[in-house]
Amino acid sequence: MSALLGLRPEVQDTCTSLGLMLLVVLLMGLARVISRRQRHRPTAHAFILEFLATFQLCCCTHELQLLSEQEPAHPTWTLTLIYFFSLVHGLTLVGTASNPCGVMMQMILGGMSPESGAMRLLAQLVSALCSRYCVSALWSLSLTKYHFNERSLACKNPIHTDMSKAIITEAICSFIFHSALLHFQEVRAKLRIHLLAALITFLAYAGGSLTGALFNPALALSLHFPCFDESFYQFFVVYWIAPSLGVLLMILTFSFFLPWLHNNQTTNKKE
Repeated sequence: MSALLGLRPEVQDTCTSLGLMLLVVLLMGLARVISRRQRHRPTAHAFILEFLATFQLCCCTHELQLLSEQEPAHPTWTLTLIYFFSLVHGLTLVGTASNPCGVMMQMILGGMSPESGAMRLLAQLVSALCSRYCVSALWSLSLTKYHFNERSLACKNPIHTDMSKAIITEAICSFIFHSALLHFQEVRAKLRIHLLAALITFLAYAGGSLTGALFNPALALSLHFPCFDESFYQFFVVYWIAPSLGVLLMILTFSFFLPWLHNNQTTNKKE
């Protein structure tokens, strides 16, 4: 603690934010260990795991967003943190989606029943809202000069482009990310986590200045809930409909269109 007090105020604030994120990860890990007692009740256990995973992702992203505002002149620092915490989430949130689009993809591909999917979606939405209010309460403690409750209550519009470009950006990011999820399943786990973390960092860099490149409806709801209240249609279309369309287009492309094209080419060659 004394070593931390000897640092510049800006560095102290950054270290405090990083410490809070790591504390959230540790607490959620402890909660997952405790939740193993519910293994004899698969539905309740899956709900709890999905709730904890979404809570961890949302809380850490709130703090990451705060850190990016502290260091706007050093975007590489923010991207480094995104990569690092994407690795952390990849290592700790195994077996959960923490993204409604991921659940939708599994349901359409037959990897999850509609009942299980609906339960996981409910867990994600409840967790997204809970994480927002928990972060608001934490910021009200003013642990750093950037922590104040009014910040979480205001709508800070993340969309810095016109509606059509914002929709295309979120749809493309969702298409690319879920394509990687689908096709990296055969890659070794340790390598897959690094590849996905690198991809998330690249998408955040490519689309972050336009829409924030969230491609996660639950995360968007947690981060920008006041904006949904002020301009529901715009934010619903950009952060809910567009990522869902990206997933649907990905499934149609890889599960139907490309196999159909391959079969046609094979038939033509035989003729």
